[in-house]
Amino acid sequence: MASIRKRNGKWQAQVRRKGNRAKSKTFATKREALAWTRKIELELESAPETVPDHVVFPFLHELLDRYLREVTPRKRGASVESYRIRKLQRHPIASMRADLVGPSAIAEYRDDRLNSVSGETVRQDIVLLSQVFETARREWQLSLPANPTADVRKPPPARPRARRISDAELHCLLTTAQSLRNPLIVAIIRFALATGMRRGEILRVRWIDIDWHQRTLNIPLTKNGHSRVIPLTQAAVEILQDRRDGHRRTELVFPVSANAFKLAWQRLRHKAGVRDLRFHDFRHEAISRFFEVGLSLPEVALIEVVPLFRTVLQLC
Repeated sequence: MASIRKRNGKWQAQVRRKGNRAKSKTFATKREALAWTRKIELELESAPETVPDHVVFPFLHELLDRYLREVTPRKRGASVESYRIRKLQRHPIASMRADLVGPSAIAEYRDDRLNSVSGETVRQDIVLLSQVFETARREWQLSLPANPTADVRKPPPARPRARRISDAELHCLLTTAQSLRNPLIVAIIRFALATGMRRGEILRVRWIDIDWHQRTLNIPLTKNGHSRVIPLTQAAVEILQDRRDGHRRTELVFPVSANAFKLAWQRLRHKAGVRDLRFHDFRHEAISRFFEVGLSLPEVALIEVVPLFRTVLQLC
């Protein structure tokens, strides 16, 4: 089966035949592309069947499994991506042979998933599939004619979440948190509001990262991969001092694992009755409060350099 399409001012020709590797080539004119496809089709017509299908190309679930083993562990968001890959492997699309996964199959996957999850989740799934196919083509020498996700319309990016936390909700959360078995939850919530830091950044804060004289905190590893030093508010300093007085027994200021905190946070939301709240909302709330107490944009930027500013400025 031959197909020709115009892309970026050139003509991309592609020929597929069951049991053979798909072939593709780009030409300056449509006439050249048509002539090439006829030539290849004639060659394939006269050629004997090649090796069986399952030997020629791996299935998509096999590509995903290899990507999970070789690529995902090198990423900072490895745990989230691992979950996403395993979810993909349970979908019918994963049982397709890799070279047969075309744009129509990706589009069907998109539409099916949109019935049960958000558009942003589906968009991230397609982005991941694109990375898997590109890795297979460029690094694993898999002769795929093109990345099947390239021409598939993705759901639009999610609108920035603008969830504010009321004083009543905060009081309920902190009061309820005091009844949890882990006493660090209250301190972590208060520290998030005082700094606007992400959950992972907070859980990685070490005593050696604190400059008590300058009242600053070094964050060696951030989401964008760069380190930064932030000034500490008086509230943040008081929380750290409270932790230091009698609690400085470990390298970490808040010695709790990410999974333990996640479970504690879920229990807290359930008990407090604020199930629509995400911990990341404390980051938005903190930045909003920085502006509300009179800090200027440059002053807030010293504390937290993030693209959230555009959203926050619309809210204030």
